[in-house]
Amino acid sequence: MNRPAPSLPTQRPDTPSSEVLGEIEAPIRSRDLFNNRPCVYIEHEGMIYALRATRAGKLILTK
Repeated sequence: MNRPAPSLPTQRPDTPSSEVLGEIEAPIRSRDLFNNRPCVYIEHEGMIYALRATRAGKLILTK
């Protein structure tokens, strides 16, 4: 079942995001992140992780 992404609150332009309580940044779309690649590698605290999308539409993050 596909559900639409929830609407996100808009951010006030005069307030930095770190100071706004109760609001979140806009999500990054997976299709933009993968950009037609089967895998994206992420460096986090000196470790490399692989993020893959399955045929079933799930995401798998491995070390």
